[in-house]
Amino acid sequence: MRFPKLFADIGGTNARFALETSPGVLAAVKVLACADYPQLADAMHHYLQTSEARAAGADQVKNAGIAIANPIHGDWVQMTNHHWSFSIEATRQLFQLESLDVVNDFTALAMSLPLLGMQQLTQVGGRTAIPDSAIGLLGAGTGLGVSGLIPSADGWKPLHSEGGHVSFTPANRREIDILEFAWQEFDHVSAERLLSGPGLKLIYRALAASQQQIAEDIEAPDIVQRGLNQQCPICSDVLASFCDMLGTMAGNLAVTLGARGGIYIGGGIVPRLGDYILRSGFRQRFEQKGRFTQYLSEIPVFVITEPYPAFIGLSALLQQAPSALAA
Repeated sequence: MRFPKLFADIGGTNARFALETSPGVLAAVKVLACADYPQLADAMHHYLQTSEARAAGADQVKNAGIAIANPIHGDWVQMTNHHWSFSIEATRQLFQLESLDVVNDFTALAMSLPLLGMQQLTQVGGRTAIPDSAIGLLGAGTGLGVSGLIPSADGWKPLHSEGGHVSFTPANRREIDILEFAWQEFDHVSAERLLSGPGLKLIYRALAASQQQIAEDIEAPDIVQRGLNQQCPICSDVLASFCDMLGTMAGNLAVTLGARGGIYIGGGIVPRLGDYILRSGFRQRFEQKGRFTQYLSEIPVFVITEPYPAFIGLSALLQQAPSALAA
């Protein structure tokens, strides 16, 4: 594949674009709001027409990779947490591309993990990762992504997982109350229903109801900001509950995969919490697995602070054999 290559990282809220002008070198990085465009093709067209993209050689793009927050099975893609839908082949033809590879966003994110340095991460407890061991990945944003890497003789194999949709597991009375509140709205309460941007709002409403207070109509970023600044007791409780729940989910993933190579946390929410995650109950809950507490105490957890890790993963994926892209 020749350069530049077009990369896109599509979530339920934002669409991030970049051009890879040489191996590992990104240019014209731009973030667009998904809500501003009727479909993915409209956002792609807008990006390719920007002055930054054109200066980086957008008119010469023939190969592209898209990481999208959705399972990929066949040609048709219908997003879970946004209304965009598209045919991969029709999009390739529309933009006159020689190749268009589309993968789950956390598959791409997983492939970035071995390439990240400690300056792109923040460690949250644990010891040293054991080389050539399974690695786990999860991250909360508009949804809850889950993936991982399995070592093999041919290199790392990413998991094509939809683990965010496993059933939510409460660990104390408050979380049982939150689950019962959520059951009033959803027959199946997945981990994603609570460990996500919309989940922060659901937890907020549940805690307000349990304290017999009127919930304000506020968005997830406001809940996070008020909680971090201790401007709202309920918002502070939301962040505490969120980190506890995330710790349980991360610990479940660690024991499920035997992820002694570490657990990595991406997504849009946790990196914005800064050092709050270090002060929260996350690590205690991560290790709270009875007879496997010692096992988990040794597994390091890393928060990904690199702003565009999915592009790093897309670059790695497009350099591999086609089998690495198979869903």
